[in-house]
Amino acid sequence: MAEVDKKKLKLYSFWMSSCSFRVRIALNLKGLQYQYIPVDLLKEEQLTPEFTEVNPTGYVPALVDGDVVVSDSLAILMYLEDKYPQHPLLPSNLHQRAINYQAANIVSSSIQPLQLFGHKSVKEKFGAHEELSFNRYHIGKGFEAFEKLLKDHAGRYATGDEVFLADLFLAPQIYSAIKWCNVDMVMLIIP
Repeated sequence: MAEVDKKKLKLYSFWMSSCSFRVRIALNLKGLQYQYIPVDLLKEEQLTPEFTEVNPTGYVPALVDGDVVVSDSLAILMYLEDKYPQHPLLPSNLHQRAINYQAANIVSSSIQPLQLFGHKSVKEKFGAHEELSFNRYHIGKGFEAFEKLLKDHAGRYATGDEVFLADLFLAPQIYSAIKWCNVDMVMLIIP
């Protein structure tokens, strides 16, 4: 890996990763300059000694801020929120904050893991068609939970009229669900 400016934020990221996508959105919303360092998961670059020296977990995204390394998208977002308060990712209202945390958790705990790993065993056992059906069903259930949580929070964005944490989790997940799992978001609308 090339020499880089130690003072500049560095984001180790994979373009297809919804987790990395969340962090890129936050960095841009906050107007922060950063160096994008691609880590190709398809080539297993996350397992190389160069990357595991930076981030021993071997996961993306990983943010380097001087001597501080933070991995896991939610941890990175909270770090950015605490260190760089411009364009807050969380509303000041405690109830609205809780809704944003819940929304982030629905995506990170219920939808995204199934999109990545939950289906591999289904594909191996039952084939690609069943894998896709499994994905669509379970990802849809996660989005239904998200929709129910936010049904009373009208606005231009997930929890109101400003972009907050829930949006950073929702937008990449919708993209991934449509692009990689062929989820029909129109069919998920709750009456």
